[in-house]
Order: sequence, then structure tokens, then C-alpha cells
Amino acid sequence: MSEISAMPAAIAAWLGSVPALAGVRFITVYPAAKKAVPLQTSVVAVGIEDITVTDSFTANDEGALIRDEYCRRAAVKVGFDIHVPFSAGGAACYDIFTDIVDCLSFETDLNIVESGCGEITADRNTDAFVLGATALISANLCPGQSGTPFGSFLDKELLCGSHIRDGVIHVTQADKDLWNAPFASGSYFGNGAASRVIETGFAPRFAAAWALQMPPVTVDFTAQTTQSRFGAATAAGGSQGIELTAGGFRLLSGPSYGYGNCLPRLNEAGAAYGYVCFK
Repeated sequence: MSEISAMPAAIAAWLGSVPALAGVRFITVYPAAKKAVPLQTSVVAVGIEDITVTDSFTANDEGALIRDEYCRRAAVKVGFDIHVPFSAGGAACYDIFTDIVDCLSFETDLNIVESGCGEITADRNTDAFVLGATALISANLCPGQSGTPFGSFLDKELLCGSHIRDGVIHVTQADKDLWNAPFASGSYFGNGAASRVIETGFAPRFAAAWALQMPPVTVDFTAQTTQSRFGAATAAGGSQGIELTAGGFRLLSGPSYGYGNCLPRLNEAGAAYGYVCFK
């Protein structure tokens, strides 16, 4: 909350540096600053009129609003007491107020929800026209960080609000799912088809399949042929008879997919196979 209490002084200092408001002196309501009597130049006193803090909610991927555990929503009503010498005319009060709102709205990241002003009155003690105006600022209140300057308050995600919701630097639900179930394994019986897809429910990065209770390769010396009953694949490619798909892996078996005298046998009818896929 210290950033909010420092807000009037920071706003006054920043507005005082804006070229469009060069002819206006900005001070704070508290601690009070002296004004010349009679008033010689336009003066604006900045203060806080009201603060409301409520629960903050963020929509999840399904659109449901979830209460933020670490952040709350703050509505800060900043007051501007605008004093203009009689010689400048009462309309100068509205001009200054308009310039202030324009600068805060378009030259900072402050979330100005609404702004308004009352009627111009005359202060005979200081020979000045006076206009009371306000600007309602909405911001997130999150756990403070030591030494945080007012500049951080100009971020609409106050303090660490943007940090908490940064999906790049934090663990996502997909990350947790990967840690809890990094791979899938199972078995299947061959059906004799030359091409067959085994669905795993995700796009694997690595897959391997093999015939159960059989060697990975058998050689028929009489026929001078080799039969392969093991295969592995990655996104870059696979060994003979297997390739990755968007939802699992594909088996390619039989003479159509042979290489030289080696035939892939990863889907022989009635044979039992095992597989493992990594996410």
C-alpha cells in the first residue's frame, strides 16, 4: 500500500514535468504547500479522496472467473483541486483539468476508469477560481516488493500482478500433466494390415514397438531374408516399419515396406506386441 500513499506526490511530480502543463504548479494536498496570496499562477493540489479494495478475479481458459489468491483489485480516486487566478478566467480551470486527464490517460499506463469535475467557485481569500476534479484509477494490488518505485504503479498490472500471471516463467497445467504422466505404454495384437495406426491420445516425441517373447530380428538363411520385429521413431524419422502421427504412431508391415531383403513385421496377424511412447 506504500505505493498508493506515495501516489499523489508522484503524480504531482510527473505532471509538473509535462510540457503541456508547463504553466501550472503541482503540489500535494498533504503535506500542504504554501500558495501565493493573491494567486499569481495556476496551482493544482493532488490528493487521494477514496480507496476501495475488493477481490480480484481472472478468467481461466474456459471463461470462468477464478479468485486471485495473491492479488486484490484497488479503485483509487485521486482528487485535483485546481486553483486559477481571476485574471486567467474560470474557463482555464476546465482547460487544465482536460489536459491533466489527457496526459494521465494517453501518456501513462494508468487505467483511468472515469473522471469528472464539479462547479467552479470563487475564493475571495486568494483571488482565484477553484475547481474540484477527480480521476478514478483501477489497479491490481499484489504482494509488495521492497524498493519498488512509483514507476511500477504505472503498469496496469500493479507490482507483481503481471509476474503471477506470466505463463512463460511459471509451471502450466500441461507441464504438470507431463511430469505426472511422461509416457504411455501398452500392447496390441497384430491384425495383418499393411498399415495400422495405434492411438495414444497425444503426439509422442518418441515411440518404440516390439514383438513380445521374440527376438527383434530373425534371419532365414535359406531364403536369405531378414524379418524385423522392433522399431523406433522420433519426429525426425523412424526405423523400418514405424512412424509418428499426431495422435500416436503408425505401423507399416509386409513386403510393400521392405528394405532390401529385410521385411518389417510389426503387425503380423495374431502376434502380440508391446509399445512405449514418450510425450
